[in-house]
Amino acid sequence: MPSVVLAPGRTRLRLSIFFLLILVAPAPLWSDARNNQPDTGISEAAATAHPHPPTPPALMLAKTHQAGTDVAHYWVSEKLDGVRARWDGSRLISRGGHVIQAPDWFVAGFPSVPLDGELWLGRGQFALMSGLARRQEPDEDAWREVRFMVFDLPTLDAPFSERLVELQRLLADAPSERIALIEQFRVADEKALLAHLAAVERLGGEGLMLHHEDARYREGRSSDLLKVKSKQDAEAKVLAHLPGRGKYQGMLGALLVQDDQGRRFRIGTGFSDAERRNPPPIGSTITFQYQGETKTGLPRFASYLRLREAE
Repeated sequence: MPSVVLAPGRTRLRLSIFFLLILVAPAPLWSDARNNQPDTGISEAAATAHPHPPTPPALMLAKTHQAGTDVAHYWVSEKLDGVRARWDGSRLISRGGHVIQAPDWFVAGFPSVPLDGELWLGRGQFALMSGLARRQEPDEDAWREVRFMVFDLPTLDAPFSERLVELQRLLADAPSERIALIEQFRVADEKALLAHLAAVERLGGEGLMLHHEDARYREGRSSDLLKVKSKQDAEAKVLAHLPGRGKYQGMLGALLVQDDQGRRFRIGTGFSDAERRNPPPIGSTITFQYQGETKTGLPRFASYLRLREAE
């Protein structure tokens, strides 16, 4: 740093003081205002990419079927292993509220009214369908195998049996082969229901859905909509990644999760090696399978099934 030299002559003194002030002065007033903002660790692009969080659609969700239900009052359909989607008249919206980037030709000819359904590639193809639904640029060739399987008409305030008749009318006139009404049928009793369940599972299907004939469409879980499976399943939020040991050293060992009843427990099975290397993010919601409950009220033999569709 130049020093102030107290020598004869005012010029040398003024120059020395001038250079000293430049070195210790704050940033110039004309500097970019963004440079004076605190460092949040978030880039400007990331901060503005999603200024408003997506709004999830108001979906009717299923409870688990219990023995003793009078199934004669329910419509029955196969539980498809696909991605839940709401057609809002112009776009497909995921359960998490994200727009699904389907090709324009895929949705051409869809009705202008809202529809509730499942994007489906076939039995056992959930992982592939989920990947397609999350892509920002649609895979045109892969989407040619997808069908939008419709099972409800959410904005029609009428019993399900009447909504079903209206869906049949709507989709009979639809010019698109990409959209179809899922088959709905009736069974007489629990024995017949379980026989259908066994047949679907032998074909690699996930299970059955029961929809009460008189039910109105209502947001949230309801006993008017039931899922029937040999194994129970539920959802939980990922709280932490627990490290693996032995052959899983450096990968995921287990997830610490919390379900909607506030129960915390670990899930350490059901993962592929790829999923252990890249586990479901903390804060995400997963689906797991289990077989009843332990004496302490926790899910027994909880096993990871999948990340909740297209969050």
